[in-house]
Amino acid sequence: MTRLKCSVTNCAYNDNKLCAKNDIMVGGQGADKPNETCCESFRERSESMTNSVKNGTPETSVGCHAENCRFNESCKCHADEIGIAGSNACCCAETECASFECQCK
Repeated sequence: MTRLKCSVTNCAYNDNKLCAKNDIMVGGQGADKPNETCCESFRERSESMTNSVKNGTPETSVGCHAENCRFNESCKCHADEIGIAGSNACCCAETECASFECQCK
């Protein structure tokens, strides 16, 4: 499992910068830069959800479609720690894997 720190405070799964979802998926097939990736698991927090998500954990299973990332092995992230960025995101396209490192060909 990967230690995940999330600065996407508007995500329904964010609990004090930890993810309350057991697993997430990073998107970005063909990405060469972090801003070409996203957290496909992002769900915008609504007012009715404000207090419903709790128990964020430091470790989360991270699937990965960013095939050019050096941490991607068989569609799983093998980094010890990653960060998901996009503080006021309203959709997954406004998020990114800040830890993406291209092993571009």
